[in-house]
Amino acid sequence: MPFNWDLVWSSFGPIIAGAVTGTIPLTLASFAFGLALALLVALMRLSRNAVISGAARFYVSVIRGTPLLVQLFVIFYGLPSLGVKLDPWPSAIIAFSLNVGGYAAEVIRAAILSVPKGQWEAGHTIGMSRGQSLRRLILPQAARVSVPPLSNTFISLVKDTSLASLILVTELFRNAQQIAAFSQEFMVLYLEAALVYWVICLALSSGQSALEKRLDRYVAH
Repeated sequence: MPFNWDLVWSSFGPIIAGAVTGTIPLTLASFAFGLALALLVALMRLSRNAVISGAARFYVSVIRGTPLLVQLFVIFYGLPSLGVKLDPWPSAIIAFSLNVGGYAAEVIRAAILSVPKGQWEAGHTIGMSRGQSLRRLILPQAARVSVPPLSNTFISLVKDTSLASLILVTELFRNAQQIAAFSQEFMVLYLEAALVYWVICLALSSGQSALEKRLDRYVAH
């Protein structure tokens, strides 16, 4: 069958609109909340309190040991059975944020542990408390180390947001599905959606490389 270029051009606008109004905002919001949660969980994992550290370890284990789709369905379809009903957008943001938090927490924890212990001692020597040393010395250095893996998490999240279409969130893939269902041109629309995801991820990968080079200038070799 000939490739339906007319459908490609006519569907391009709605698919891009889905990316701009759905995929990108969903990714940014989920990553921001997830990163804040990840920092908290990472610090809990490093706590000397066994209960706090154990709770954080349990959370990370659950998130990393269960599929994202299951987590999404538990929040959107499961919580109503407990009397908690959430709209699609909040459900998606909560699920993605929790997922990012579980994975990014280990990245941040490893980055903090990679900072030489002498930095903690240096902070103590000049009169800084442990919290001040963490904020002013440790976290800025850990941030540089964590940029590559966190960037990969962000790029993966862009693709993972396509799962939100299963709970009726209007985003890039949801728009492609609706047009495909109407036109019955599934191959054309799904390939077009894949191409848009690919272009977005290429742009983010280029930004990641530029950021890494910029940060690398401040690292002694």
